[in-house]
Amino acid sequence: MELPRTEGAAPPFDPELGRVLAALGGAVHDPLTPANLAARQEQDAATRPRPTAHDLRADGLFEVAELRVPGRDVTLVSARPAGAAGPLPLLYYMHGGGMVMGNAPSVLPQLLREWALPLGLAVISVEYGLAPRAQYPEPVEDCYAGLVWAAGHAAELGIDADRIVIGGKSAGGGLAAALALLTRDRGGPAPIGQLLLCPMLDDRGTSFSSRQMDGIDVWDRTSNATGWKALLGDRFGAEDLPAYAAPARATDLSGLPPAYIDVGSAETFRDEDVSYADAIWRAGGQAELHVWPGAFHGFDSLAPEAALSQDARDARTRWLRRVLTQPAKNEET
Repeated sequence: MELPRTEGAAPPFDPELGRVLAALGGAVHDPLTPANLAARQEQDAATRPRPTAHDLRADGLFEVAELRVPGRDVTLVSARPAGAAGPLPLLYYMHGGGMVMGNAPSVLPQLLREWALPLGLAVISVEYGLAPRAQYPEPVEDCYAGLVWAAGHAAELGIDADRIVIGGKSAGGGLAAALALLTRDRGGPAPIGQLLLCPMLDDRGTSFSSRQMDGIDVWDRTSNATGWKALLGDRFGAEDLPAYAAPARATDLSGLPPAYIDVGSAETFRDEDVSYADAIWRAGGQAELHVWPGAFHGFDSLAPEAALSQDARDARTRWLRRVLTQPAKNEET
């Protein structure tokens, strides 16, 4: 059932975030469409940072390696604090970009600075295939293959296979949610948590917030449909679409690792993300949900110095610290 858009009822942006949007101008609201997709992908590939392993080492602060998953054309970029002793917990991370843009190295400087150093963890960022060249199930299978390989080579990578958190932002958050479902159902590595930052979960575009924020959010209903169509092709909107393609389609959310889910009140994904947290609770699971008031999609990337962005990063760090300091299953009595 399609829901009508309520004119004039969109939640206001946080004043500080609103000023940042105004300063950036109209380009941030230019929607992604099938007609401009190829050009936008070329622009993203040319302008988005892609730090090298040398750059990521930061004058010896981190140990960095590019790894290949045998049997698949998948690169994993692995990084950890230099000289860290003992097997480290792992954040296995999927970048954002609407399933059509982004790259694995670009997210690492922030992840290493904000989490790897203060929390003492290793990070692996996955270079999954981008749509439409790589359509479902290839991207999530890339992520699954990398997770299985990393867990199976934990000793040589210096990671603790019993302390893996899977995570991602936007499209990467959706892939992390799908990965949690896939590894549960296949009996693969068992993560201790899933970090879902403004996750892209539902291909159907029928939620109230998707209509409420149409043409207003920086990633709106038009852009979202373009990303999903690129990923799913002829399966876009199909009734029998698997939950591994769009996790909001899941009918069984039991047996999943604890989730952290955050989203803005003024963004397209608000309602699907809130509903996903609610579905986890209804299934007897654990989820921590944050709806940041007046926040648009990706607010903490576009306005990293804003008070709300700092609060969001602090909340994520606190959750990660709690999850990582809980006893591992093999340590419980």
